[in-house]
Amino acid sequence: MISVKDYVETQARLLNQLQLDPVEQVIARLERARVEGRRVFLFGNGGSAATASHFACDLGKGTIQPNRPRFKVISLVDNVPTLTAYANDFGFDTVFEGQLTTLAQPGDLAIAFSGSGNSPNVVRAMEAAEKIGIVTIGFTGFDGGKLKERVALNVHVPVHSFPLVEDVHLMLTHAICEVFKLPHDPH
Repeated sequence: MISVKDYVETQARLLNQLQLDPVEQVIARLERARVEGRRVFLFGNGGSAATASHFACDLGKGTIQPNRPRFKVISLVDNVPTLTAYANDFGFDTVFEGQLTTLAQPGDLAIAFSGSGNSPNVVRAMEAAEKIGIVTIGFTGFDGGKLKERVALNVHVPVHSFPLVEDVHLMLTHAICEVFKLPHDPH
């Protein structure tokens, strides 16, 4: 068992090692999606599903500004009847793919959160997104898993610990939303 102090110190070291350029690229792609009226689809499993849902709320409501377009954001993890219908009828691997195939259009964004990067339903959804022509973004941990190979842009947290990875993913989504709260200079 580690102490709280050890956990916090490990997290601080990890944050100092993060590559932030991919996060800046995510911000640029999100801004483009907002201006162009594109939809942003978010998904993941377990703690990553919670991050996707939380990010959808913060991005959709927490970034509203006068005279600025709003984000059209959809969490694919929050509709339990749809999730369970796909899981029951076609298998759990299809729960995100099926929704993207129904809802997404070329130019939209698909953002997946996966600690390991190896969740079959997440990887399969990104394969479908690529076929549709959706911009694909992954937030991964561990070694990035299969997801890092299926996305155009990967934000990687280089640690083999689900709690540490999930903490950083959530923190980064908060940081991204804070950027979108800044006043916009139209010039």
